[in-house]
Amino acid sequence: MPEVLIGFSAAARRRYWWRTGILMLVLVGGPVAVGVTVSAPDSWWWVGGFGAFGLLTLFDMINRIYGQAVLTAAGIEFRTFVSRRSLPWCEIAGVKVRQRGSRSGIWSDLRLVRVRGRSLTVPGTMTNRMWDAELDQKLVLIQGHWSRTVGGSDRAGRSAETKRRSR
Repeated sequence: MPEVLIGFSAAARRRYWWRTGILMLVLVGGPVAVGVTVSAPDSWWWVGGFGAFGLLTLFDMINRIYGQAVLTAAGIEFRTFVSRRSLPWCEIAGVKVRQRGSRSGIWSDLRLVRVRGRSLTVPGTMTNRMWDAELDQKLVLIQGHWSRTVGGSDRAGRSAETKRRSR
């Protein structure tokens, strides 16, 4: 079985960089506005707080944009900006689509449900599009590798498309 790389396409990376850039402008504008308008000697706390939050947000977005998963015969490897992790297929009980709501819309990503332990988010699968064909394709790829390696299908015996539509 050949290795398959799961990550963002070039267009998706550009789209998320635009969002990150706009967010960074807002987060840089906050400390500048506070530094200019507040004349108290303790204004540096505000500037430092905004700056630290901005750096953490930028670091998180870089980690999300460049995170990838590699499907191998032995398991799935997570490759993010800060870590590398391998998970054998026998430790995976299922693959689910998780949806979270925020002010900017509904965000979806793929989660690996483990036999023991907490579920893990698959890097390179975050999207805010309702019917994202790329996310569906990534779901089918992961479930296909998992079912071929473990020797069976999903516990309920349904296809990935049926599971996606039944959410």
